[in-house]
Amino acid sequence: MNTTIPFIPNPKRIISVVPSQTELLFYLGLDEEVIGITKFCIHPADKFKANTKIGGTKQLDIEKIKALQPELIIANKEENERSQIEELMKFFPVYVSDISDLPGALAMIERVGELVNKSIEAKALTDAISQQFCNLRVKKSNLCAAYFIWRKPYMVAGKGTFIDAMLKKCGLTNAFEMERYPEIDAAALINANPDAILLSSEPFPFKEKYIAEFRAMLPDAVIKVVDGEMFSWYGSRLLLAPRYFEGLVKELYV
Repeated sequence: MNTTIPFIPNPKRIISVVPSQTELLFYLGLDEEVIGITKFCIHPADKFKANTKIGGTKQLDIEKIKALQPELIIANKEENERSQIEELMKFFPVYVSDISDLPGALAMIERVGELVNKSIEAKALTDAISQQFCNLRVKKSNLCAAYFIWRKPYMVAGKGTFIDAMLKKCGLTNAFEMERYPEIDAAALINANPDAILLSSEPFPFKEKYIAEFRAMLPDAVIKVVDGEMFSWYGSRLLLAPRYFEGLVKELYV
């Protein structure tokens, strides 16, 4: 956001307004330092239950955050509303990440580690994640996939997104060339004619019951409900993603 922000060394009062980065903070051992999270920061479950909620990622309770007097706020360009983050920046140090690929995610993890005095733990995590992705073995293919994140209207993950980068890690080609998260209709899906349709569990909670809806449009496509956290959470959950991707790709060839 082209701003220079003074940060407090070793902050003791941290608020995270990004679910995947909240999980990262707890992974790094900041159980006592994290004093506020969003209602979508569901991992780890025990920390979610015990921590103060400060609204949703795009509907933050600004006054509640001010009352908590954080020394550091962790935010994200895509997941949070710019106007709210700019308001918080008037009062508190705010680190805003902007993640579109794996190298960016690894750099964010190490930068957050620096900010919270956990550089050694963060570097160990990025090394482990890098190794997991180096070991990722997926069948090389020309399979084309459409990744749905929303229904009514239909929205897909396009180019320039972290999800698109993860699709590439799976050896898949994105069926849609548009940037970011375009709205599409049934005609556009039929015209794209993907080999696979991936229905994400978040942000729209796609479930097995929606498969028939897409089967009617593309009867020959492989249609799967997938774990959206594996494709879009860019913190410590990346440790689990490669093994999940290997299993998923095998299913796409059944």
